[in-house]
Amino acid sequence: MTTQALRNTTTVWKEQDRRHHIHPFTDSKALHAEGGTRIITKAQGCYLTDSEDHQILDGMAGLWCVNVGYGRQELAEAAYKQMQELPYYNTFFKTATPPPIELAEKLAELAPEGLNRVFYGSSGSESNDTVVRLVRHFWNLMGKPDKKVFISREHAYHGSTCASASLGGMTAMHKQADLPLPGFEHVMPPYWYDFGAGMDPASFGKKAAKAVEDKILELGADKVAAFIGEPIMGAGGVIVPPETYWPEIQRICKQYDVLLIADEVISGFGRVGTWFASQKLGIKPDMMTMAKGITSGYLPLSGLMVGDRIADALSEGGDFNHGYTYSGHPVACAVALKNIEIIEREGLIERVRDETGPYLQEGLASLVDHPLVGEVRGMGLLGAVELVKDKDTHERYPNNQASIACRDHCIKNGLMLRQVRDGMIMSPPLILTKSEIDKLISILRSGLDAAKAKLG
Repeated sequence: MTTQALRNTTTVWKEQDRRHHIHPFTDSKALHAEGGTRIITKAQGCYLTDSEDHQILDGMAGLWCVNVGYGRQELAEAAYKQMQELPYYNTFFKTATPPPIELAEKLAELAPEGLNRVFYGSSGSESNDTVVRLVRHFWNLMGKPDKKVFISREHAYHGSTCASASLGGMTAMHKQADLPLPGFEHVMPPYWYDFGAGMDPASFGKKAAKAVEDKILELGADKVAAFIGEPIMGAGGVIVPPETYWPEIQRICKQYDVLLIADEVISGFGRVGTWFASQKLGIKPDMMTMAKGITSGYLPLSGLMVGDRIADALSEGGDFNHGYTYSGHPVACAVALKNIEIIEREGLIERVRDETGPYLQEGLASLVDHPLVGEVRGMGLLGAVELVKDKDTHERYPNNQASIACRDHCIKNGLMLRQVRDGMIMSPPLILTKSEIDKLISILRSGLDAAKAKLG
């Protein structure tokens, strides 16, 4: 197709998009005033191609999810084979299909110790919604119906349903939908760069954990059902907690008999160099949500891993009146099994742990000398660069001007990164090579230079 033909086709798609498509987390008026959407038409490996034939290095792995990269024929074939054999059946009516059964056994093998059963959904939002339903049902079964309150953190992201957004700590989401619902409380996140002024990270980690304990004591342990947290906060800015944080959280939850839930929707399936970040950070959750990387985003699938204490109570508690039409969808589960096989066969977790993860973190550390960079942080193939106006005071530019300018430059120059508040964040595919990391860091540095030149 000629360049002009590509442009003509793009114009048609953009107009159709403007007229009929509502985008998530988007200011529609601003989007179309700025020229409309970028139409992604194909992808291979770590690269996207848009409708005008521009190639873009995908530094976000889609939406934190394309762990094995794009264009995996094996995953398409797994879906096709399962669709031919059994495209769909539900898991209601005392029935099941082979793929979700086989996947459940595999997930129990890979998950942290004690998490041996899974309840399926189609998204992280759905599985975190299930958390709320199941936790409250569990405490009812235990004869403690007053234990209903969830504690989470500011800046946390746990999904976009009313319940999962209430679990999250995104104030913009709360304001639009009159959230959080009753029974959801939020405390400071383990965000040393913003909340730990004058403290060393270790001391701050204990302080941030104590905020959870203080909230439990304020509400009464007999009222608090669970604490939920992402091991590394993703959409909140790739916030890596100090090493002292999670051991204290573990102690506090055990002391007050509060369930500990790990949200591994972003950090699971090799992202940090272990199957799950809980294993790397020594977290022993009672429940754990997963999604995204479970199929590398090729099909929608999520799961809630349930600890033995809760699962045993559930098995004696009669009907659990909760579920989804696509819980344990056979095609999605077949693709997940093949996706996990690829991760294991190609040694992608070991590669992130030993090679590309450390290399990316070294590359990010090389940016600390830039006048806009206040902090870099990350783990494995997760990273963030915090942009500031003044390194000493941590003063930011108003309205996230620096990070927006940097993001726009990066995308224009062939690198897809995300901007969150004053930070540039990244989560590339696990197949990323060292040369592609070099390219990512080079474009990001040029984006920082462009932002600095624009802001003066």
